[in-house]
This record gives sequence, structure tokens and C-alpha cells, in this order.
Amino acid sequence: MASVASSPRALQLLRLAPLLLLLLLARSQCTAGAPLASELRCQCLQTMHGIHFKNIQSVKVTPPGPHCVQTEVLATLKNGQEACLNPEAPMVKKIIQKMLSKGSTN
Repeated sequence: MASVASSPRALQLLRLAPLLLLLLLARSQCTAGAPLASELRCQCLQTMHGIHFKNIQSVKVTPPGPHCVQTEVLATLKNGQEACLNPEAPMVKKIIQKMLSKGSTN
């Protein structure tokens, strides 16, 4: 009677065991952190053409990349809400310029 460990099938499985363990560990790391779906797609599905400058606390401009083909402008309002702004709107361009000049003077 041949030993199970010396069969070709068992040897193949033993060689794959470290790879399977690595894949399981990588998968558990993904589920423990932030969801990948939000990182690999556009954050702004709908945009506004403008918002009053005095209501804005900060502005984050994300250039196009592998996650999204368009420039995204995400404004954090003083009340804590976030709003996506249309980067092509004239009012939004003015807001970005004001925020940039405000940041360079501080």
C-alpha cells in the first residue's frame, strides 16, 4: 500500500498550500480595511455647479486616474457635509482659486 504523502496529487497540493495560505491572508486583509469599491471608482456621481464660498471648510481636488476618468472636486462644508462640485463650472473654478490663494497666505 503506497503512502498518501508520496502520491503525485498529494505532493501537488502540498506545493500549493503556501500559495493558498497567502491568498487567504491577502483576502482577510482586504476585508479588514476600507472597502475597495470606494477606492476604485468615482466618488462624485452627481455634481453641483456651485456653493457659497463662506460655507466651505476645505476643498479636495482629485485628478483623473485609474479610479476615475474625470477630475473630481469634493468640498467639505462647515457643517460637516460633503458636496461634489462640477470642476468645469465657472463658480467652482473661482472657489478653487480662492481656496488656493487662501492656503498660500496661511
